Amino acid sequence: MILFLIGLAILILGGIFYSKYVESQFGPDDRETPAIKKADGIDYVGMDSKKNWLINLLNIAGTGPILGPIQGILFGPIAFLAIPLGCVFAGAVHDYFTGMISMRNGGSQVPKLVGKYLGNGIRKFYNVVISILLLLTGVVFIYTPGDLIVNDIMHKDVNSNIIWIVYGVIFVYYILSTVLPIDKLIGRIYPLFGLMLLLASVGVFIGILTKGAGHLSFANQGLLAEHPAGQKFIPSFFITVACGILSGFHGSQVTLVSRTVKDEREGIKTFYSGMITEGFIAMSWAAGAMIIFSQGIAGLDTSATLMVGEIARYFLGNIGGYIAIIGVIVLPITSGDTSFRSLRLIISEELNIDQKPASKRAGVSAVLFIPAIAILYFAKINPNGFNVLWRYFGFTNQFVAIFALGVATSFLYNAGKNHLITLIPGMCYTLFVFTFILNADKIGFGLNYTVSLVLGIILAIAYGLVVTKISKSRKDQIEKIVLA
Repeated sequence: MILFLIGLAILILGGIFYSKYVESQFGPDDRETPAIKKADGIDYVGMDSKKNWLINLLNIAGTGPILGPIQGILFGPIAFLAIPLGCVFAGAVHDYFTGMISMRNGGSQVPKLVGKYLGNGIRKFYNVVISILLLLTGVVFIYTPGDLIVNDIMHKDVNSNIIWIVYGVIFVYYILSTVLPIDKLIGRIYPLFGLMLLLASVGVFIGILTKGAGHLSFANQGLLAEHPAGQKFIPSFFITVACGILSGFHGSQVTLVSRTVKDEREGIKTFYSGMITEGFIAMSWAAGAMIIFSQGIAGLDTSATLMVGEIARYFLGNIGGYIAIIGVIVLPITSGDTSFRSLRLIISEELNIDQKPASKRAGVSAVLFIPAIAILYFAKINPNGFNVLWRYFGFTNQFVAIFALGVATSFLYNAGKNHLITLIPGMCYTLFVFTFILNADKIGFGLNYTVSLVLGIILAIAYGLVVTKISKSRKDQIEKIVLA
């Protein structure tokens, strides 16, 4: 319990004080934001700061800060330190700078920022990677809620034909949310879903304080427990927890909200504190899972999805458990819809397709849903299809983050600010993603762990050197930005 409370103190105090330093390196001012300057009633729509905060939280959260930490706690109580430190110094920094740099560049999506700050060669590669991630995200968040609806709400076989009807309904919602102006659907329903997510997490947190004393550890294990599947803390913990610490997917979401923020000074509240809140959610569900595991209420091999219900029922009762199931259904849908919306904006921006006419928005969206349906079909008909889909989604999710951190490093370097606050997290995650893919069996290269780790360290150093060199070379090509 003491370690859990120390972690919360790091998260809250670190978020308060380090955010001020991060903000000072960007220097928000009173210039017109894209929401005002480029208002179009579709994607550029000025919205209230509280609504923006809730929308951003739900965009970046989904089930990520719930399912990931539940699996991450299997590495031991060290999660209570790794999650808050990662949130404060990496995840929140990534989200803040990506959102704010986008705002300074007219609400541009990350690919355009990569082209400006890192070069068009890297931009072309990034376009492929981010498109794959957003497509996989959208498909994953059709598959999981669809199966939960059929199995836990309708009590039907997930392999029956009715599953395709449910998938179809989710697809229709995605089409509407992708095509309609952001304030007509997403802006109206997200605050309600955001409130549901927060209330459930606060309820679990209160339950931890009242029922969790003495159960926040594994028997005969220290700070770092032996993972039941033999996974290594570095890199697997950071790939597993992902959205609870740092997620590249967030880059595609904060750039959406950068088009609805009316004042640059709202950036810390909207972007940075949104990730700190996600860290609190992750800490609460991780602690809840450890208590359930420690008391033998569920086995270490229990799936993360089933654990959500176990945790909620233990701390919130049967009604709370039912609400949690609804949340697990709703929350991935609210990440899937903005995935497709982001992908539409990226493609239209890259191909210069005007998005004001509804017909053009619908046309781009239709093209996106064709490969999405194909991937969903593959995942459903193959026994191991979803596992393959999820693991590639997890790897790609972290991989794209190092590009956004590279953009922020170049931005800060050319503004004469402290670029190390983004370069160091970028190097750390380069180590994590490459060590993971080099060591991973079946979906990766299956190399020896020590060899993979050494190569990961070498690639992380190379990342730091290359990004610094690129930042210097872009100095004459990037328009001089006066920040403070």
